[in-house]
Amino acid sequence: MVTDLSAQSSLVSVWMRELRDVQIQKDRARFRRNIERIGQVAAYEISRELTYQDEEIQTPLAPAMTRTLASQPVLATILRAGLPLYQGLLSYFDDADSAFIGAYRRHAADGSFDVAQGYMASPAIAGRTLIVADPMLATGASMVQALETLMEFDKPAQMHVVSVVASPEGIATLERHFPNAHIWTAAIDSGLNAEKYILPGLGDAGDLSFGEKRQH
Repeated sequence: MVTDLSAQSSLVSVWMRELRDVQIQKDRARFRRNIERIGQVAAYEISRELTYQDEEIQTPLAPAMTRTLASQPVLATILRAGLPLYQGLLSYFDDADSAFIGAYRRHAADGSFDVAQGYMASPAIAGRTLIVADPMLATGASMVQALETLMEFDKPAQMHVVSVVASPEGIATLERHFPNAHIWTAAIDSGLNAEKYILPGLGDAGDLSFGEKRQH
């Protein structure tokens, strides 16, 4: 299932306009903040699909029946570009456990690339809700590899993938490998260019958030 958070007019569309604008992108803090905001909206929408239980608490005046999450989700992100989106999710799911994966595109001289992955730290995810944040769902290769690594030892009960911009190719790849994953994105763009970057996209989210990196 795919949910496009900008399918209906909302502030998400305003934040996406700012994220794409090459002049506004020069404000690095604003760029990160807009991605965080999209993560917060996604967190709220995902929270509506989770399981809750009743719990009685004591107010200063009387007992009150409330609702609380039956279990906390696991939030995961792909370093480094995913950090602002992850932070937006974490600001709503503030008691969640977290997982981190280090991965990047390793380019060859002929222009091809593979996904290099060298670090992973994760709590147990068996029977839990897994929410994975990565701002750009381009080919889908990084996300598929990250999910396969996370699920090497156990499987979640639910899986949600949150992106800022997705391509039809990336969505198709993810649906082919993980048909039960619910994809949440703030924009679905037209496709990929020859270098497998999303068009029109918004550029390199990691570089725009944290500074240009050296090429591998």
